Amino acid sequence: MGVDLHLEPAGPGVRRGLTDALREAVRGGRLAPGTRLPSSRSLAADLGIARNTVAEAYGDLVAEGWLTARQGSGTRVAERTVPRAAPESAPAGQRPGRPAHDLVPGTPDLASFPRAEWLKAARRALAAAPSDALGYGDARGRTELRTALAGYLSRARGVRADPDRIVICSGFSDGLTLLGAVLRQRGLRTLAVESYGLDVHWNLLHRSGLRTVPLPFDGLGTRPGDLRGARAVLMTPAHQFPMGVPLHPDRRAALVDRARRTGALILEDDYDGEFRYDRQPVGALQGLGPEQVVYMGTASKSLAPGLRLGWLVLPRALVTEVTALKSGGGWSSGVLDQLTLAEFITSGAYDRHVRAARLRYRRRRDSLVAALAARAPLVHATGIAAGLHAVLRLPPGTEASVVRAAAWQGLAVHGLARHRHPDAGTDPLDALVVGYGTPPDHAWTGTLDALCRALPQP
Repeated sequence: MGVDLHLEPAGPGVRRGLTDALREAVRGGRLAPGTRLPSSRSLAADLGIARNTVAEAYGDLVAEGWLTARQGSGTRVAERTVPRAAPESAPAGQRPGRPAHDLVPGTPDLASFPRAEWLKAARRALAAAPSDALGYGDARGRTELRTALAGYLSRARGVRADPDRIVICSGFSDGLTLLGAVLRQRGLRTLAVESYGLDVHWNLLHRSGLRTVPLPFDGLGTRPGDLRGARAVLMTPAHQFPMGVPLHPDRRAALVDRARRTGALILEDDYDGEFRYDRQPVGALQGLGPEQVVYMGTASKSLAPGLRLGWLVLPRALVTEVTALKSGGGWSSGVLDQLTLAEFITSGAYDRHVRAARLRYRRRRDSLVAALAARAPLVHATGIAAGLHAVLRLPPGTEASVVRAAAWQGLAVHGLARHRHPDAGTDPLDALVVGYGTPPDHAWTGTLDALCRALPQP
């Protein structure tokens, strides 16, 4: 084809200069998605260079994902969302349309859900279930699951629990809503939270009638201090979300001791307790003070959020109130899924799945760190000793532009700013929160390439 294409190759080497010029033309929007490029012969003649040089430049950009090449269709600019201002109701950096790559934190690799083992457990559980298991039953949840969880949490997370103090709920948000209602019934008006966290949790507490006040944060984790006058606090002590640091042992002990002396209540979100890589597991805070701490866990990270299964391990003084409110409020989880999870745990399938997932996520974490060192040395990964996400520290003042560049790459990713409490006194940091657990295995390499292309270069 003899279509005109204005390019000004520059830099060391003709091939690299042409490749860089074409890439910038696509990145800057001058070449729109779907645009058919000149044939290698035509562009070579226009630029006065060898045809092989153009063909090699095209090949490089096809490999990077900027161009596509199909026999009979020629070489075209790859389809991607054209950058435009996000609507005011959308989070920064996100626009309508499904992204090609997903690094949003908070979700595991759903493609690795153990379908065959889960189905086997479901069949065994249903076959063994008594008929009355299909009735309304205990508001706290099926005794089979509460018993299985009491043993697993004691063994794997150091939680001090018995089945009578466990309440099954429909995920973390359901459990937090339930606790928020109980706290309001008790006359609480204010709940302390961490400076960095999830706005969906803060909003749930606000809808329960509670005001949230953020606590200071430093290199040792959240600084509980005097809880700013609050009589309850929500924390992620084993692996602070999203910053990734564990609460320092001295602060753990001091927080529980203060709660014991003042009657304050600690809500412990142990959202990714199973995934530890480079250090000994950090046990649940609840083990230090079972009458001061509500332990909150779910199957959302270890299995899948769509199961809608979570659990509260309650101080003895809260069991009656929470159970009564749950009975009257219609909060419930499916009996068959509860029975299946109980069988999945007691059969050992849960432990096997977690060990396999831990190895897979550690390999992804390692490849992420290696790619940053090789391709984006200005960016440093932190909070990576555990969990399913990393915080990528960026050069000052670059977070917003990097989020926009990620959108160019069809990459869904969160800037750290969206996880900072609006009333936090902590100085803002420029960073991305990258959920490396989310992409399926077959998409991991392409997702990592898209991320590196969006990051600042030396």
